[in-house]
Amino acid sequence: MRTGVSIILLIMITMASQAQNALEQDPNLEVVAEFGKSQPIGVSVSSDNRVFVSFPRREPYLMGLSEIVNGERVAYPNHSWNAKEGKAGSYFVNVQDLFVDNNDQLWVLDSKPASANSVFGKDGSEESKEGQFKLFQIDLKTNKIVNQFDFKDLDKSKSALNDMRIDTDKKLAYLSDPGLASIVILDLTDGSSRSVLANTEYTLAKDSVVLSYEGKDMRDENGKPFKSNINGIALTKDNQYFYFKPINETHLYRIKTSYLADKAITEAELAKQVEDVWETVITHGLVADKLGNIYLTSSLDYSIKKLSPDGKLTTVVQDPRLIWPDSLGIGSDGYLYFSCAQVNRLPQWNGNLDMAEYPYRVYKVKIL
Repeated sequence: MRTGVSIILLIMITMASQAQNALEQDPNLEVVAEFGKSQPIGVSVSSDNRVFVSFPRREPYLMGLSEIVNGERVAYPNHSWNAKEGKAGSYFVNVQDLFVDNNDQLWVLDSKPASANSVFGKDGSEESKEGQFKLFQIDLKTNKIVNQFDFKDLDKSKSALNDMRIDTDKKLAYLSDPGLASIVILDLTDGSSRSVLANTEYTLAKDSVVLSYEGKDMRDENGKPFKSNINGIALTKDNQYFYFKPINETHLYRIKTSYLADKAITEAELAKQVEDVWETVITHGLVADKLGNIYLTSSLDYSIKKLSPDGKLTTVVQDPRLIWPDSLGIGSDGYLYFSCAQVNRLPQWNGNLDMAEYPYRVYKVKIL
């Protein structure tokens, strides 16, 4: 029976690939780097256009955090932190997201949720009842880790920290937590954290929204569809607005950061401050530019969208190579950089068959 299912799946993927190939490649899309079978996830860019890319701990695992130098990845900040194993707290466990803040500090979210809470589904790795979560601050002038946060207040049995942004004015980190279906706010002055807007209509994925790629629903071997609560997030350059949405949802929400920073506000009052910004697309990653535009990855049609302040949604680039565009960063060179994680091609969503198109890549496209 499994053989028959595999044959049918291969036929469906072949048909999907034919539909994908019907799209024309955009000549404006440029390859930044190629990584063979190593899956890129997080991407961020410094003010002087240094490009950083993270990789989850999946084989073939070479490093968790890299800087792209002359088109090649170099272990960052050094090889020791990218070792496969070592003393606890001295190496990256599973680098998930990256963000360069307004002060040119690189923040690294090292997040390995308990297997049951991972948005990627079970990947055959060792089961764990508790996740492991750390946030690192790296000074890009010295290339040294200068701060480390351990999320001592977080429910590590349920959390699945995914994306993060740094508010340099209020000294806060805002993180999406699909596991707790909430926004986690980390105080960078004392290391305390709290979860807000948990299990609300703004943070919960809709069961009715099933991701489908060219006629094939994204389901695991038990028929359970892919679902992620609040996932992609963005922070405006002036630190005034925080944007967020679940993957299985097309509405984009935002809230003023002054409300997120207010520890005295009640959950009910906070929920009233959430704005339903616009009907958008199925999105994995978000980023804001200095003009107030919000860029959104759009995997169902192999594209990147832009939502301008006047509410106009346009396509920045559409290309058959953009399979599950994921994390984004904007350089001072006017380019938008982003990874293509191909999550929908992973074995757990394809009858244990690896359908990824190699090599994995990070791309860039001119936007300014």
